[in-house]
Amino acid sequence: MLMRFEARPKPSRTMLVLSPLISLSLTSLVAMTIFAAAGLNPLDAFVTFLTAPLADLYGLGELLIKAAPLVLIGVGLAIGFKAGVWNIGAEGQLTVGVVFSGYVALKFGPGGGAWVLPAMLLAGAVGGMIWAGIPAALRIRFNASEILVSLMLNYVAALLLSFLIFGPWRDPAGFNFPQSEPLAPAALFPILIEDTRANISVLFALVAVAAGWLFMARSFSGFQLKVTGLSQGAARYAGFSVSKPVWIGMLAGGAAAGVAGVGEIAGPLGQIFPTASPGYGYAAIIVAYLGRLHPLGILLSGLLMALLYLAGDLAQMSLGMPSSITGLLQSVLLFLLLTTDVFIHYRIRFQATKRAVATTRKGVS
Repeated sequence: MLMRFEARPKPSRTMLVLSPLISLSLTSLVAMTIFAAAGLNPLDAFVTFLTAPLADLYGLGELLIKAAPLVLIGVGLAIGFKAGVWNIGAEGQLTVGVVFSGYVALKFGPGGGAWVLPAMLLAGAVGGMIWAGIPAALRIRFNASEILVSLMLNYVAALLLSFLIFGPWRDPAGFNFPQSEPLAPAALFPILIEDTRANISVLFALVAVAAGWLFMARSFSGFQLKVTGLSQGAARYAGFSVSKPVWIGMLAGGAAAGVAGVGEIAGPLGQIFPTASPGYGYAAIIVAYLGRLHPLGILLSGLLMALLYLAGDLAQMSLGMPSSITGLLQSVLLFLLLTTDVFIHYRIRFQATKRAVATTRKGVS
């Protein structure tokens, strides 16, 4: 017997909505299984894992400050994903945003005024767009895979930042640690909630959600992106440019990631480190798909992913689990989400092989 996948004529809309909830439920079972294998009460450990990070106002602020870059990047990536443009380089684009905005902060921050932060935001967005424009140009000119190009550029960006921090940007008073000097107060975001680290980058994420919804649901360019993502042939037949969505999708993701990079160094870090991001560029891909590429869904899934980050840190202290459980559960969640999507769009068919059919006919005769 041969097993093959057959496309469903019409995928269930109900299952498309429910699949993230199914994936989350199955991921919760996996988490409780891991806790049980570690000798913990699975239900109590799971409840602690999810609720302890939000026990006070400071924890709520940490949730918001971690969710902000995830939501911001997730909305930017969703614009490209809707058009069938697979930007996997948000981590590198965030890093280049750190480089561009970090230059502005270190060069002009100590003697600058209120204009420094807007200049950092502009520089971060431009840096992310330049880095995202490389795979966009290569795809349009040479039909190169933007997946591979954008992914490889992540490592180039990381090496560029490491060169700067270990070299010309290293803090001379930093006891030889790989870090820049602390950023000047003019280069830091104002605090949004007192007694927490939550700053105005949270507002940027909310603005991105609103702008993303307006662009994708209420603009003609957003409609063009959707048509191109569904069928390039249909887009060409309608007279739409198939290169325009590539540029829009890649540059939107790059700008969002670059601004998120500014939020990291001008927010909770206050300095520039070789690892400016704990993997937000990769986690935002899960956030975008878990939110079904809808800005409101991305907002909710970004909060959930931020909770996983906080819970992973807490698990190391209160549950005796390694902090890497965050990455494990993120991977499991993405795997289960993609698996459920496969069964929503395809069904399994079993088909007898020619040898089996011949054997059956021989036995009958």
